[in-house]
Amino acid sequence: MSIWELLLAFVVVVLMLVALLANVLVLMCFLYSADIRKQVPGLFILNLTFCNLLMAVSSMPLTLAGIIYKSQPGGDQVCHVVGFLETFLTTNSMLSMAALSIDRWIAVVFPLSYHSKMRYRDAALILSYTWLHSASFPIVAASLSWVGFHHLYASCTLYNKRPEDRTQFVIFTGVFHALSFLLSLVVLCFTYLKVLKVARFHCKRIDVITMQTLVLLVDIHPSVRERCLEEQRRRRQRATKKISTFIGTFILCFAPYVITRLVELSSVVHINSHWGIISKCLAYSKAVSDPFVYSLLRHQYKKTWKDIINKILKRSSINSSALAGESHNRNVPQLNE
Repeated sequence: MSIWELLLAFVVVVLMLVALLANVLVLMCFLYSADIRKQVPGLFILNLTFCNLLMAVSSMPLTLAGIIYKSQPGGDQVCHVVGFLETFLTTNSMLSMAALSIDRWIAVVFPLSYHSKMRYRDAALILSYTWLHSASFPIVAASLSWVGFHHLYASCTLYNKRPEDRTQFVIFTGVFHALSFLLSLVVLCFTYLKVLKVARFHCKRIDVITMQTLVLLVDIHPSVRERCLEEQRRRRQRATKKISTFIGTFILCFAPYVITRLVELSSVVHINSHWGIISKCLAYSKAVSDPFVYSLLRHQYKKTWKDIINKILKRSSINSSALAGESHNRNVPQLNE
């Protein structure tokens, strides 16, 4: 193996381990906290978490084996199943992010009617659509034998080995990425830009009230005034940073891989195999960033983790004190003897 291949294999191992750990943490928070389970977005986050976990235990290990051995790992049936899952899980995770953006849009733009427009039943219907949408493309690809080991990406994915099917495969690939990546990106941009517009409007209203209050409070200390102005600046930047993170991570992780898949259809451009694997690793990195972007860095999940850790520490301290008490009781008769 070359230095590049060793480095790429190391990157895949790190992505796989971090994705497993981070998504398991999200799942533990969901199971522990009743408040998180009651919230409608929790269903979308749970679906996204399962997609990321399955990606980490199915596609990533085979890609690692493909990089190391430079050939198809396992038999054709295993590769077909993993390729089917890879296509399904990638599409499902993209649509889950779009569903989360729709939920935020309704919550911010229509706050008074949110509970009537986004109920558990509505979320279940949206998830049912994402599953049907995500399963349709790999079913078609598997029925036409367009799933296999692709050396450019060292992974089991969409792949056409028959030259006579080239035109049909090109059309299928274009439609697939248009209705998965492009559709999700359009929904993300539309909903989050609407959310940003409302957030900025509310910030302006709060800024006006704050400035009027500062003008009326003539005797206010300069440090307090400065803190108020600093909080204004932070408030304006907070929504922009969050929305930029949501859209930016989606583009950064998925766009290189999707563009590479589309450019690959042209026989004119030669794509380096190292770049193919790098673009695949970028797509895998979304399974690592999602738990932090959508869950673990939020206040509610932080609080849940503190509760879990405190409960574990309290239980361990109780057990240790109980063991110490038992050993003391055992030693007392021996000393009396």
